[in-house]
Amino acid sequence: MIRCRRISGGYGEGYALVSPEPISFFGQVDRSTGVICDEKHPLYGESVSGKVLILPRGKGSTVGSYVLYGLAKRGKAPLAIICLEAEPIIAVGAIIAGIPMVDKPESYVFKTGMFVKVYADRGVIEVPGL
Repeated sequence: MIRCRRISGGYGEGYALVSPEPISFFGQVDRSTGVICDEKHPLYGESVSGKVLILPRGKGSTVGSYVLYGLAKRGKAPLAIICLEAEPIIAVGAIIAGIPMVDKPESYVFKTGMFVKVYADRGVIEVPGL
């Protein structure tokens, strides 16, 4: 178990999508599909939908919070979000969208494709098999 800080409560599990760079949900993520649409981003063409999104932090416009909310309404949002350092845009988006979100994991073991369980209410992350 990896301890972390709760940002938005709930539980989510799924396969990890790890971003080496911050993501702006306004302009870098297609608001109807959840696909990263910025050709300059290392995850260009990948979808955040149905994944546990792991990223250093969010960035960009405050509209990003509403894009995250809209993705949740369309069933295209991440199942959970893990940030190294949460910032208000993604935190607000996760809270209004009901997406479990944590930050500041005490250790960093994440790789794309790992199965991850996020117990946001308890402030812990489980990576089965580690």
